[in-house]
Amino acid sequence: MSVALERVSKRFGEFVALDEVTFGVDEGELVALVGPSGSGKSTLLRVVAGLERQDAGAVRIHGEDAAPLGPGDRRIGFVFQHYALFRHMTVFENVAFGLRVRPRRERPSGSEITSAVKDLLQLVELDALSARYPSELSGGQQQRVALARALAVQPRVLLLDEPFGALDARVRKQLRQWLRQLHDEVRVTTILVTHDSEEACEVADRVAVMHEGRIAQIGTAADLLRETANPFLGAFLADSPRPSASAKRIDYH
Repeated sequence: MSVALERVSKRFGEFVALDEVTFGVDEGELVALVGPSGSGKSTLLRVVAGLERQDAGAVRIHGEDAAPLGPGDRRIGFVFQHYALFRHMTVFENVAFGLRVRPRRERPSGSEITSAVKDLLQLVELDALSARYPSELSGGQQQRVALARALAVQPRVLLLDEPFGALDARVRKQLRQWLRQLHDEVRVTTILVTHDSEEACEVADRVAVMHEGRIAQIGTAADLLRETANPFLGAFLADSPRPSASAKRIDYH
């Protein structure tokens, strides 16, 4: 499913969090949002998810105006920085939760839920830990459970808000490589918010740099590193690794 924002604005009192943002993500694409704190990255995610209502503009999911839809009707998976796992539930039950609480007419059977959860835990390489509780897992393992739980409900769009920010550098690097492999397998349309420009350049098909509530520039990592739109972008991306000549390119229309 594609996602499109059309001249979306959002204010909190006098603070302009989003300033007429026009932005699109193609179906099956992974786009990273980077920028300093307060640039509007997380607000943009929350508007797409329906957790915040924009003051102006439109959000469209696969061409459909999302305004009449609440957060529960948009079929969006949301993964936060701090996992938000249910501590009293096993790994298996955490992943199964979204399926079990569906309305009765939409709820899979018990055997279908078991099969789906087993498949997801195998996908995120945690099938051997299904009976454990979150307190028995490492931070990286907890974040993989959170991703599996988000994918269990077959979201149209996956939103990741600093998902690896609470982890140390070594684990973060491992998980972002794993995330790219996972995305290539499931191909769900994904928006990743990160403050780490290196992470964005390594993981994403395209990178959108936010500054003062606007999309300052968007393109592949190679495009941005080759030609930045202004000195702010150049300074922000200066520490990012230059992608290889084989870096994946997706045309943006």
